[in-house]
Amino acid sequence: MDFFRIDGGVAFNMAHEEMKSRSVIHSSSMKFIRNTINILILIVPILFPDCQKILNNSARPNIILIYADDLGIGLLGHEGQEIITTPNIDQLAQEGLRFERAYSNMLCAPARASLITGFHDCHENGFEITEGGAYLHADKSTLHIINDSINQSLSQITNDQVFLGEVAQSMGYNTAQFGKLEWGFSSTDQQLKQHGWDYYLGYLDHIRAHGFYPPFLFENGNMIYIKGNTHLNCAKSGEPETMEHFEERWDMKGKTVYSQNIFMDSILNFIESNQNEPFFLYFPTQLPHGPVSIPEVHPDYINDERLTQIEKEYASMVKLLDDNVGQIIQKLQELNLEDNTVIIFTADNGHEIYYSKEGRVLKPYTNMQTGERFDDYKQKYYSHLGGDVFDGNGGRAGLKRSNLEGGIHVPLIVKWPAKIDKGRVSKLLVANYDILPTIAEITGYTMKYKTDGISFYNELIAEGNNEEHEFIVYSSFLGPTLLTNDGWKLRTYLRKDIFELYYLPDDFQEKNDLSLKFPDKLEELKRKLLMACGGDLKNGLYE
Repeated sequence: MDFFRIDGGVAFNMAHEEMKSRSVIHSSSMKFIRNTINILILIVPILFPDCQKILNNSARPNIILIYADDLGIGLLGHEGQEIITTPNIDQLAQEGLRFERAYSNMLCAPARASLITGFHDCHENGFEITEGGAYLHADKSTLHIINDSINQSLSQITNDQVFLGEVAQSMGYNTAQFGKLEWGFSSTDQQLKQHGWDYYLGYLDHIRAHGFYPPFLFENGNMIYIKGNTHLNCAKSGEPETMEHFEERWDMKGKTVYSQNIFMDSILNFIESNQNEPFFLYFPTQLPHGPVSIPEVHPDYINDERLTQIEKEYASMVKLLDDNVGQIIQKLQELNLEDNTVIIFTADNGHEIYYSKEGRVLKPYTNMQTGERFDDYKQKYYSHLGGDVFDGNGGRAGLKRSNLEGGIHVPLIVKWPAKIDKGRVSKLLVANYDILPTIAEITGYTMKYKTDGISFYNELIAEGNNEEHEFIVYSSFLGPTLLTNDGWKLRTYLRKDIFELYYLPDDFQEKNDLSLKFPDKLEELKRKLLMACGGDLKNGLYE
């Protein structure tokens, strides 16, 4: 299937317009279930007229999950960002519910696996994460070989497993995923179908997803070639900022179509094509993951003297993400779908810097005042010490890959005009693995399944009796960490046999280790963390 440009966007060939206009149903059983549910919705009011009002009041909401990539919480205007404006995401917070204590994993792959499976990443039998790069040299003749190789490396899915897309699909929703697909690092068509996606379009390989000009993408198992994009690595650019890398980024030969434009055209079409049926749309966007790549610098930053050239480009990536959120909201408004559509906006992990430059920000991350490298222990990263003009982690310690707050504290906003009062703020402790059970409750899914998550549905509708976590846990390259409902945090640095204790309500920057002052609390949380890790803390050491 070819693509061609229309007014800076991307459209499918007319010959494939029908494929584009509807989700492809991969399973006859899922189609039967969906049709049965929809028939019942039509028949019940006829047979039982008194039920009409009940059905109208409980109409299944559409669900849109926007999953930003490496979006530090400090990059959002309502979280204190002073340079980049994010009015559309800010409006979500103003018109919905913002969670102040939302967490996710410290890295892309386990974060997406937790989201899609509803489990944390400290179990003995961890997530099966494949190597990236499998599709770098793929073509249509070798695609089945690559798929078979990846599938053979994965275990069989057990009967008690349930996946994010599957939950909605089994309740009659049309499901679709666009962007950086699944949890990778290389995924397959078989996985996407098993996980409940009627339709998908995007990158099956997260290594390729680090470039924004793909020569091909994947749509329902098929390779879709993008006319004018010729770089096998999707035009991934280099770091740190140098004149050579600047020239590389802005050499537009072989860079005709920007991937985000492809996804947005398809997303808006999906919403319009499914406006008369309930849908679940999952958008794991590439933005603002680097290396930096943007078709043009946003007008807001062209003459901003506070920023270097590459910082202007990065700010434009965040700005484009915000614009895309606005496009989705506008489409819902045009179709009169906004009131009964749940929009969930969150991110996979904490902030990462893709705009390093000599004399500004250094990688490996270095204290610009002392010249010492940050080690996440005695020398913790803070934006004012590392030179981050955006303060992407919002004043917290650490960045992506760390079990410090800057690595795992993420934004989480939910807007649902039919159910959620405007401008609410929640202090409920929430993990990204809570999203699956929450969507299960929203859609009415009642089948038994295993999960580490707890639905926060009651918190959304302000019933006030939401079940709460005693604690949540996450792995990292340093070791596991545990956060309690009452504000305590235990973080480990296993290679140094270090256990630190913080009380976050008084110390969100993690500057005051209380392990010596409260030894009993330290031992209590160590026992709980050990239990959560299946009896071995190394299960929470990501390697």
